[in-house]
Amino acid sequence: MEHDARIYVAGHRGLVGSAVVRALSRRGFSDIVTRTRAELDLTRQAEVESFFEEVKPDYVFLSAAKVGGIHANNAYPADFIYENLAIETNIILSAFRNEVRKLLFLGSSCIYPKLAAQPMKETCLLTGELEPTNAPYAVAKIAGIVMCQSFNRQYGTRFISGMPTNLYGPGDNFDLENSHVIPALIRKFHDAKVAGSPGVVVWGTGQARREFLHVDDLAEACVFLMEHYESDEVINIGSGEDLTIGELAVLVKEAVGYDGKVEYDPSRPDGTPRKLLDVSRIHALGWRHRIGLAEGLKDTYRWYLEAGNSVRKTVVSPDL
Repeated sequence: MEHDARIYVAGHRGLVGSAVVRALSRRGFSDIVTRTRAELDLTRQAEVESFFEEVKPDYVFLSAAKVGGIHANNAYPADFIYENLAIETNIILSAFRNEVRKLLFLGSSCIYPKLAAQPMKETCLLTGELEPTNAPYAVAKIAGIVMCQSFNRQYGTRFISGMPTNLYGPGDNFDLENSHVIPALIRKFHDAKVAGSPGVVVWGTGQARREFLHVDDLAEACVFLMEHYESDEVINIGSGEDLTIGELAVLVKEAVGYDGKVEYDPSRPDGTPRKLLDVSRIHALGWRHRIGLAEGLKDTYRWYLEAGNSVRKTVVSPDL
């Protein structure tokens, strides 16, 4: 990308979009276009079309999405499938009509089958049943991937799709009911530390295995792919390393500085037994993550403390 190219980051206030803006700024890109939801509702086709016709971006990072953890996906399935389908359909179509030079669509590792062989290769997409708790979100993301591939095949566009693993970092949602596992654990351990509680209850058995990537590493990968990747095929973005939720809880407990006990609630869902991405394809291109999990957790907790009480009252909302 040329440093004076016009770059639109959809979802710049969310966890991923804000990190992409930081990465672009660090690299000296000077024409970064953003819009808040009050300024541009991405679920409204007419608004999105007008925006693209006026702004004419050269490159698009499609990081806007409605996101959430197990509870949120289970509680709001209609919201998750509708809003994500609307956002990606409107942006991809407008990018084509306004001759955007290249677009990066971000999906999720939850697109892969619940019982996919581990680590999950890009080729296992659509080879088995999805995890029921996040199937509506996953179906929407799969539709975005196929839409990008279809426009490439029919119209010769350069729309690529990256599939990140579980993300965390500054700007995350720390709401206890609707957040992902790392911010939820940080919030639980912090609140217990402040209150002097003797123990913290973690959802599930603690045996499910997960892979995590700091959002600043993802942002660097996004810029890297925009500049170095051209294939129609999806490409995984992750650390290539996983651990149990129980092991994660210990790391979060240490990062927060909490001294109490950790207990588990097996009545709560574990979700997919294991989710580890095969990242050999992106490694072969020359990109690897840099931020270790222990270091990243401490960084995220520092941000949580500095951001103050505002991030502790977040409700589930689109990542816009």
